[in-house]
Amino acid sequence: MTILGYARVSTADQNTELQIRELEAAGCSRIYRDHGVSGTKTSRPELDRMLDRLSLGDEVVVWKLDRLGRNTRHLLELLDGFAERGIKFRSLRDGIATDPGSDLGGAMAKAMVTILSAFAQLERDQLSERTRAGMAVAASHGRKAGRREIAADDRSVKRAHELKAQGLKPTDIGKIIGTSRATVYRYLGMNVG
Repeated sequence: MTILGYARVSTADQNTELQIRELEAAGCSRIYRDHGVSGTKTSRPELDRMLDRLSLGDEVVVWKLDRLGRNTRHLLELLDGFAERGIKFRSLRDGIATDPGSDLGGAMAKAMVTILSAFAQLERDQLSERTRAGMAVAASHGRKAGRREIAADDRSVKRAHELKAQGLKPTDIGKIIGTSRATVYRYLGMNVG
């Protein structure tokens, strides 16, 4: 029996440090990490790698249920697949385990998983609705919604390239020009004439 952890963050600016610490403390011998990948995607590189590696008697551990997935149907399919293959599942922060031999396992665990995954789906759907409403309001005022377009000749892009040429790291460049590391990488990917 192997205890495998799975950690995920949705954006490049986030990190999995807290999740990793708790998964290690829970006894995970191997931790699969998807970085900058939405939980709404049913196929994720490290999740797929972990699913291929699982065998009878293994246990999958996540920090929170929504790290495994934010789509109710997919989450329930994963958990049903675990049960069919004889794989245990545990969510540390939610206090859920699907091992019938565990204090947290059994019918109540399955009901809680269904309820929590439904709330995760609801949260995602509400965020999507609010985003669409905000975009509609912006459009009704003649504004374009979303991030403003940045061209290669933008002052911030040029400054990022200058600082990179001076040997600074993207994190430090971001602090100087007041933007995230991910944005710095985007700026550095632009060809400045």
